[in-house]
Amino acid sequence: MERTLRLMLTALITAALAYAGLCAAMFAFQRSFIYFPQAGASTPAVPVIELPIDAGAVRVTTRPMPGPNALLYFGGNAEDVAYSLGDLSTAFPDHAIYLMNYRGYGGSAGAPSEAALVADALALFDHARNAHSHIVVVGRSLGSGVAVQLASRRPVARLVLVTPYDSLLRLAQRRFPFLPAGWLMLDRFESWRHAKAVAVPTLLIAAEHDEVIPRAHADALLPHFRAGIATLKVLPDAGHNTISAHADYLPLLRGFR
Repeated sequence: MERTLRLMLTALITAALAYAGLCAAMFAFQRSFIYFPQAGASTPAVPVIELPIDAGAVRVTTRPMPGPNALLYFGGNAEDVAYSLGDLSTAFPDHAIYLMNYRGYGGSAGAPSEAALVADALALFDHARNAHSHIVVVGRSLGSGVAVQLASRRPVARLVLVTPYDSLLRLAQRRFPFLPAGWLMLDRFESWRHAKAVAVPTLLIAAEHDEVIPRAHADALLPHFRAGIATLKVLPDAGHNTISAHADYLPLLRGFR
C-alpha cells in the first residue's frame, strides 16, 4: 500500500512538473505562435516609406496618390502585405494606399508585439494625416486588432475588419482549453474592449467557414460597438485564407469607401 502511494505521488509530481514546464515554454515562446514574419516580395517599382522606430525603421509599402483620400492596411500574422496592393487598388482607386510591414516583416526592423504594432499604426496614421484628411482603415485577421485600436484613438473616416476576432486571448482559450491562457498571454488584442470607443461606420467581413478564426468571434465582437456603428457581412462558402477571392469581397470594400 505504501509503495503504491509513493508511486502515485511520484506520478502526480511528474505530471505537475511536466505541466508547469509546458506552461513555462508557452509563456517564453508565445510570440512565435502569434507572429510569422514574412521576408516581403521584391517589388522595386513599388514605393516604400520608412517610419523611424527605436530599433531602426518600419517599412510601409505604398501606392501614392494626391488628394484627401487614403487607406491604411494592417495584414494577417503570416501575410506579405504587398500581395494585397492589387485588390486594394481595385477597391479604392482614388485612395493613396499605405500597407504596413510589421516589425520583423518585409524588411522592417525590430520584433513584433501588440504594443509595438499599435504604436507603429498610430505613427503611420499621423504621417498619412499630414497629406490626407479622409483616412479609411482596413485590418485583416491579426491586423483587425491593430485597426480597432487605431480607430479608437484617431479620427479615422471608416473602419473595415476582415476575419476579425473579439479577443486573441479568447481565441487562445478556445484552442488551448488545457492551458491557463489568461495568466500566460502578453499580447491579448482584446478588440472588444476598444470597439466601444470607435465612432465611425464600421464593416465586419467574416468567412462562413473560417477554420482559423471561427465566425463566432466576429459575432461576439459586433455587439461591443455602439448601436448603429457596425455591420457584419458573412461571406458564404469562404474560408480564412480564401475570403479575398470571394465574388462579394471586393464589391463590399468598394461599397464602403
